Amino acid sequence: METSSDSARRTARLDSPSAAGAQPVRDDARERQAPGGPDAAGASDRTRPGRPWFRRRRVVIGGAVVLAVVLVLGGLWYWHESGLESTSDAFLEAHVVDVSPQIAGQVTRVLVEDNQLVRAGQPLVRIDPSQFNLALQQALAGQQQAETALGQATAGVAVAKASLAQAQADAASTQATAVRAQQDLKRYESLRRVNPRALARNTVDQAVAAARSAVAQQRAAEQRVQSARAQIQSAQAAVAGARARIATARAAVAQARLNVGYATVNALVAGHVANRTVAVGSYVTPGQQMMAIVPLHLWVRANFKENVIASLEPGQRVDIHIDACPRADARGHVISIQRGSGEAFALLPPENATGNYIKVVQRVPVRIALDTVPTGCVLGPGMSVEPTVKVR
Repeated sequence: METSSDSARRTARLDSPSAAGAQPVRDDARERQAPGGPDAAGASDRTRPGRPWFRRRRVVIGGAVVLAVVLVLGGLWYWHESGLESTSDAFLEAHVVDVSPQIAGQVTRVLVEDNQLVRAGQPLVRIDPSQFNLALQQALAGQQQAETALGQATAGVAVAKASLAQAQADAASTQATAVRAQQDLKRYESLRRVNPRALARNTVDQAVAAARSAVAQQRAAEQRVQSARAQIQSAQAAVAGARARIATARAAVAQARLNVGYATVNALVAGHVANRTVAVGSYVTPGQQMMAIVPLHLWVRANFKENVIASLEPGQRVDIHIDACPRADARGHVISIQRGSGEAFALLPPENATGNYIKVVQRVPVRIALDTVPTGCVLGPGMSVEPTVKVR
């Protein structure tokens, strides 16, 4: 229990002036803290009645900084994107080489597999060469016969020339005989006119007959000369024919050798084997596709909208995202722009002169070269890419 003295002392402390003003002094001091204190601005804002949070100094400054950063980043993004043109309508392309035989025959060996890398000139398929070897032997025999015929024709020319020389000699001899016979006849006739009794009639007749015979022999000799010349021409024609037959035989030999060589089908370009359809035992014919070779040289065919073609030109740098190589992009440059849209070269081009017309933005093919390609990528024609051209 409290004593009466304790209650009197507690009442005296509460009634004293110092005790009465102690609590208000502490509250006023809390409200009037120093302006330079750490919580002065915040306490002032919190205690200031009717002021919204978005008008506070820190919020305004922070918002201004954020807005400035957004404007700068947006401007940089717009400047960067305004200098780029891209399309998703783009694919890798290559001139795929179809492998076909040039002769007909049965396949005896297939030396490559699907997707195998081959070099130019590497053997791919072997065809049975038996019949072509026989044809080569026949062609060689025909060539030898033609060469023999040429030798005979050449010898015939020599014989004909010798016959011509003999005929010319005979013609000269008969000409001399005819001249002498004519001279004898003239002397006999002159002598008979001077003295008819100096010569017998029989002698004059013999001279006339000898002159006529000499003239006839001369004409026959001249005919033999013409015949010998014709024989020379005939022999020379035979030589020309023999040489032509030799050329034909040599062409047949060359064709037979080619056919023997065609029995081995080689790769025309370096690349990867694809779409192999031939097997051992198959009978193939000229032009039949046995496989295809995808060359190592690829490029990009990008179909850009026609309203951006004006900003494209050869030589511009291109970043190429290849769907088959998502970890890294390829690099390239614009090579050329096709003169005309893709629809203009379609199998059935559109006919816009009939019916109702609705304008559609056309696509124009642009050829892009691949300068650098990420290592380890399996690339081939038809794969999707996304080129981005830096137009400025």
